[in-house]
Amino acid sequence: MHEEKLKDTFSKYEVARILGARALQIAMNAPLLIKLSKEDLEEIRYDALKIAEIEFESGVLPISVKRPFPQRKEEELRRIKEQISEKKIEGIKSEEEKEIAKEGEIMGLVNPEEERDEEVEEGSGEVE
Repeated sequence: MHEEKLKDTFSKYEVARILGARALQIAMNAPLLIKLSKEDLEEIRYDALKIAEIEFESGVLPISVKRPFPQRKEEELRRIKEQISEKKIEGIKSEEEKEIAKEGEIMGLVNPEEERDEEVEEGSGEVE
């Protein structure tokens, strides 16, 4: 049961990394963390990887996996949205239209998807 729990918490790549690191330690004469009889050691032919697997399955390895959390990019996204809205407003010629566009964006009345659809329709004319 403990073995299933460990396999569920680690990916196959993490398990391979943990076993490889521990097998290297054992191969360099690190003390074993689990007591194995001489018969058991002879049965697995003193294989460092097999010993590491036994230790891993028993849950005695003091090796942990550090998984970084994704970084939040809210501030960067907010800056990009502001730059896009400024470029849209710069494209409008009269001051009155600029004010109306700013108010529309603030109130959420301007839908960027509709503007994109209009741009696509205008540019989709056939070439003669």
